[in-house]
Amino acid sequence: MAGVSLENVTRTYRTKQGDVRAVDDLTLAVADGEFMVLVGPSGCGKTTTLRLIAGLEELTAGTIRIGGRVVNRVAPKDRDVAMVFQNYALYPHMTVFKNMAFGLKMRREPKAEIIRKVGETAEKLGLTHLLDRKPAALSGGERQRVAVGRAIVRKPQVFLLDEPLSNLDAQLRIQLRRELKDLHRELRTTVVYVTHDQEEAMTLADRMAILREGVVQQCGTPLEVYNRPANRFVAGFVGTPPMNFFDGRLECDGADICFIGRIGRVNLSPPMSVNLRTYGGQSVVLGMRPQHVRIQSPTSKDAGHQEVGRPVEGVVRHIEPLGDCTDVHMQTSGGESLVARVSPMTSVSAGQSVCVGLDVRHAHLFSSPDGRRLHE
Repeated sequence: MAGVSLENVTRTYRTKQGDVRAVDDLTLAVADGEFMVLVGPSGCGKTTTLRLIAGLEELTAGTIRIGGRVVNRVAPKDRDVAMVFQNYALYPHMTVFKNMAFGLKMRREPKAEIIRKVGETAEKLGLTHLLDRKPAALSGGERQRVAVGRAIVRKPQVFLLDEPLSNLDAQLRIQLRRELKDLHRELRTTVVYVTHDQEEAMTLADRMAILREGVVQQCGTPLEVYNRPANRFVAGFVGTPPMNFFDGRLECDGADICFIGRIGRVNLSPPMSVNLRTYGGQSVVLGMRPQHVRIQSPTSKDAGHQEVGRPVEGVVRHIEPLGDCTDVHMQTSGGESLVARVSPMTSVSAGQSVCVGLDVRHAHLFSSPDGRRLHE
């Protein structure tokens, strides 16, 4: 096992329209035995980063270390990493056993040792009864297990997984997520995992790095990233449904700090206002997660939720029942769109007029020009 270190890594592609930086001066350290997830929208550079670590892409600039060894000019086969691809990449003419044993055979390991290692790995992954089958006779989940098993059996220093669950149905993805996490807990091998699914990233990662246009926006534990997003992009990307954003400005009113925008007047909680006085009069963005937006009657009072000045009126546009909760999409009288995640027992219907309150204890404030977080 070994850690992975990327220092000022850049990958530039030349096109007819000019140079395109897929990875831009990226610095990231993955600890020995850590499960690091790279997550971001399509085209953000996460797969390119993984391929750079594997040696399948050529560096434009920077340094990559695996286990402390600089591998910039080391061939992929000599980096002691194993990669699992999105499309499985199994040999269709080989049985499961031969697919899993191929890497060991190429290393000229003894036949008895190959049989032992493949057998042990197949047992861990529930593949023992499938060893004589070919990929065409396997389900998608079974093929993915074989691809993972082929990587595990080599016992590399680092596992690189490129969206390995994206081709599976929702229920199977959840099952294999649990199995991957259990497997990592048992093996304690360094894993760099790429996905565009932020829910998958949250459930799997020891730490997660959010990428945008080849640049790391934030790196931290899933709860750190969720509860304290470093900027507006991270806040909007991590969390389902996405965070609500409202443009406005900050105003000082005696000892209090207020946000004023089309959503209305929001008195910010005292601990937050202490840190925001220097931004008085500036344009800012207020962020509220849907579970902290509350639908209430004009006369209702809840000590745990502060209303937006006078009650803000809105109209329900559509409703998404999800079983254990309901997402209600609304538009306020000021023209702001927002989503509230409420109890499934909440009785609302499309076209209904409602009043909206915010739990400002969970508010997020970002700079309007650059989107950076403004408060602790």
